Amino acid sequence: MAKAPAKDSKDGEKRGSEERAKDTRPLAEQIADEAAENTLALNPLVGLRTQDIAAATGSVLKALASHPQALAEQWLAFASEFGKIVTGQSELAADPKDRRFADPAWKSSSLHKAVMQSYVAWSKSVTELVAKTDLPEKDAARARLITSIFVDTMAPSNNPALNPTAIKALVDTGGKSAVNGLKNFLDDMTRNGGLPSSVDASKFKVGENLANSPGTVVFKNEVLELVHYTATTEKVYQRPLLVVPPQINKYYSVDLSPDKSMIRFLLSHGIQPYCVSWRNPTPEQRDWGLDTYIAALDEACDAAREIAGADTVNIMGSCSGGITLSTYVAWLAAQKKDKINAVILAVCVLNTQADTDSDFAALVTPETIMAAKQMSKARGILDGHEMAKMFAWMRPNDLIWNYWVNNYLLGNAPPAFDVLYWNADTTRLPARLHSDFLDLIFTNPFMNPGKMSIHGVPIDMSKVKHDTYVIGGTTDHITPWKAVYQTARLYGDNTTFILSNSGHLQSLLNPPGNPKAWYVKGRTKEKDADAWTAKAEKHEGSWWLDWAAYLKERSGAEIAAPKTPGSARHKPMGAAPGTYVFEP
Repeated sequence: MAKAPAKDSKDGEKRGSEERAKDTRPLAEQIADEAAENTLALNPLVGLRTQDIAAATGSVLKALASHPQALAEQWLAFASEFGKIVTGQSELAADPKDRRFADPAWKSSSLHKAVMQSYVAWSKSVTELVAKTDLPEKDAARARLITSIFVDTMAPSNNPALNPTAIKALVDTGGKSAVNGLKNFLDDMTRNGGLPSSVDASKFKVGENLANSPGTVVFKNEVLELVHYTATTEKVYQRPLLVVPPQINKYYSVDLSPDKSMIRFLLSHGIQPYCVSWRNPTPEQRDWGLDTYIAALDEACDAAREIAGADTVNIMGSCSGGITLSTYVAWLAAQKKDKINAVILAVCVLNTQADTDSDFAALVTPETIMAAKQMSKARGILDGHEMAKMFAWMRPNDLIWNYWVNNYLLGNAPPAFDVLYWNADTTRLPARLHSDFLDLIFTNPFMNPGKMSIHGVPIDMSKVKHDTYVIGGTTDHITPWKAVYQTARLYGDNTTFILSNSGHLQSLLNPPGNPKAWYVKGRTKEKDADAWTAKAEKHEGSWWLDWAAYLKERSGAEIAAPKTPGSARHKPMGAAPGTYVFEP
């Protein structure tokens, strides 16, 4: 059996960084790929507030004051290195994988080399100094997060007067790059809430070059529309696949451009996909909670079963859609209702205590939870655009400064990339659903039976008995794969776990034909994720093919493809992608 390649997600990050260092594609394409690794999804549910920054800064200053020796040592180390830089004797260099300093001028120009070396020396001193402070674990994590944001912000590559690529563009274009950059800047100030645009939205239109797989809305309630996609094979498997997307973005991540559409792939293998399209709530729907979504999903499941003539469905959910799905299947199991056959979960963390070392975990305190609840309660909704702004500051190099350089300093248009368009097409969460999701952090109900009830029914995952297939991503910063592995374990030690070689959304959008694709597969019999990697088997290519075989075994008999959409009870209500997806 081949040994799994990654003992830790950092191994995957290292390989990804090395590949990026060799990347010769245009900057906009590189930016698009890297940003796609950090799509919004559900997290973070808690915002970074001004008082959090002030508190973390105060904690660091107090800690430094109590460690004057560490402060002096770092200052002396920086001063010594700076002296070497000024005299041209320093051998300090930027990380070769750091794309910010990829321009040859950072090495060939004595001025730019000195600027780069000074920044590297300074950032190293600041980071090491904060690491040496004697702070409680939560305060230390928050201090590291805020320090990294500050250090990234101060990079000389962000300065138009110091960035050699920007200076060269200014000269080569006769000043046109600066004019274009100013125009892009002013547009973003008025139209994008002050952040650099991540995507050229003019290149995409939902229903035309995105979300354009033929299908029909066959059911609708005030919470969701249900899209049944038109078969492309003469025969189909009778048991349908019900797809439950996250609530914070539009559903069509599963149906982007045709070459990476999961829907089209499923259709080509005779699977009948039914996809939920959530409504974009307004303050009028502030009282919609998780129980509201479960009731609506149950109606959609019944509609899919009736149309397909199947007693049960296979069901798939990703990220917060996986949380909703898991709540639903546990709710059904507690009532002994047999509507589900197999469960597929992707990039979904159910054990909210499984990932305590991430940047997001550093923001989670009772105070920030309460503040987040109060804010959405006052507004009636949690706005996806506001969440996206905050999330961008969690990954500033990838989600802010990359675009700052490309859009403003170089005067380029932002990249035209379908994943980034989808990521920017955010939705809102009703205040009560937001509150319900926040409560999961501390109650951890999937690990603690009875801590959550839906319509009076206690949720107990131990009652859920389904074949289960779970996918995680090696470089996923939002739902780290080891935490996703614990989700798989929660469904039983015979669950199939897939570790795909990419980030949050990119690990899912992995169609056959990608020469760099690989995945690791194994049953979740090992309690520890590292122990699992030692026994799991690596496979070259896309996990989609393995998944298609898995679904076919669990989708019943092959029957003639339906000639018309819907049924006598559930009549067609309009063409895909429906109407809810267009609601602003």
